[in-house]
Amino acid sequence: DHVEGYLRNEFDALDAFLCHTWAVTVTGAPKTWAIQFVEDNERSQRCWYGGAVGMVGFDGGLNTGLTLRTIRVADGIAEVRAGATLLYDSNPPAEELETELKASAMMDAICMQQEEDEEITTSATAALPKKKKQVGDGKRVILIDHEDSFVHTLGNYLRQTGATVQTLRSGPSALTAIRTMVDPKPDLVILSPGPGNPSDFKLSDTIDVLLEEKIPAFGVCLGLQGMVEHFGGKLGVLGYPMHGKPSIVQLTTKAKQENSMFANLPESFEVARYHSLYGIPEKMPDCLEIAALTVEDGIPMAIQHKSLPFAAVQFHPESILTSPAHGLKLLQNALQYLNYDDDDSNNNNKNKSGAAVVAALEAKSLDELKQSLEQLQLSTKGSKSDWVVRLALWEHKSDQYQQEQLLLENMSLDELEDLQSSLGLGQQQQQQQRVVSSLTTKDELMDQLRHCLSQTLVSG
Repeated sequence: DHVEGYLRNEFDALDAFLCHTWAVTVTGAPKTWAIQFVEDNERSQRCWYGGAVGMVGFDGGLNTGLTLRTIRVADGIAEVRAGATLLYDSNPPAEELETELKASAMMDAICMQQEEDEEITTSATAALPKKKKQVGDGKRVILIDHEDSFVHTLGNYLRQTGATVQTLRSGPSALTAIRTMVDPKPDLVILSPGPGNPSDFKLSDTIDVLLEEKIPAFGVCLGLQGMVEHFGGKLGVLGYPMHGKPSIVQLTTKAKQENSMFANLPESFEVARYHSLYGIPEKMPDCLEIAALTVEDGIPMAIQHKSLPFAAVQFHPESILTSPAHGLKLLQNALQYLNYDDDDSNNNNKNKSGAAVVAALEAKSLDELKQSLEQLQLSTKGSKSDWVVRLALWEHKSDQYQQEQLLLENMSLDELEDLQSSLGLGQQQQQQQRVVSSLTTKDELMDQLRHCLSQTLVSG
């Protein structure tokens, strides 16, 4: 996997290293919560398992790489260490075989005869096939990270669809970022797996924002549980934890439709389960349809909303226990079929694309843009590009407000302040009068935003 980010000014390369150290691979614990449990409860120290090589540059940069299942030579003896997976119902002989399987990769690399150089050369110089058009080409996906070890594997699968994928750690900063994504708006938001309960990550708040911004969503594991709770369903606890377990799922009649997330997939196939919580079938809300069930115990493995582009699976499409072909096809279907109908969101032809809005604004003169900003009492600070972005955001939010998709009363004071700041609302008046705004209460902010968003621009 390739994970890329940008450091804020107050952090350096060592901070970045510490926040993403390969805790999963080296400890064998799939999540930070599990690592803490190991730390609190294991009485004996674990032996070495992996390590790292790296370089600290004179410019403050840090470049490191993980070494895993490699050879350590000490006192003339070379050894390879490989760990098994300890689960609720681990089978000791099977775990021993797993360690031998993992160690065999290094042994085979040393002992097995390599392919002939001519064959390798021929393969490397063969003409590459023309790249096929993919369903995700030109699409933007936001992956909300709920601190799960599968997040970047899931991101890799999504990139294989051709989509551009940006990962955001769950929390207020992620929601603020999504609200400011006007051009282009994300084509899909993925609610990742994660430990604990949906409430631990305030998943319902995330779904509120996606509904408000009319952004389609697809959930995995914890993402499904969050949707069930948000729309009024109830969760239960399995009598037997299904962590790293394969199960056969059977599609329901609804899931077999052409525009379903299971389109062109078998009626039953094997999937990977990593969960203890599940959506109780008898307490599923009316707005959600069950799309797949486990054959052995009838646990819901997939849901889809009856009228909104929201769907989710309880299993992990990105796990190797789920056929890679099936997992990738499922994500391709989610990108293709989960979208808002343009006709439904078109109100008096206001629903122009972000690109069209920006192009129209770019064509205006500086005087015309400034007149619009002053009429709306938005800030005139910055360059022409800043003015265009500010007015494009206003047009997008104004359309949502007037179509009753943006409910100011449901927003927190912090969210209202973020919207006010992004629009530059009130800053023009401050510039002219050199006074500091006294708007501090939620009611006052809502009144100011209502007045701004309900206006109609008059061309000069």
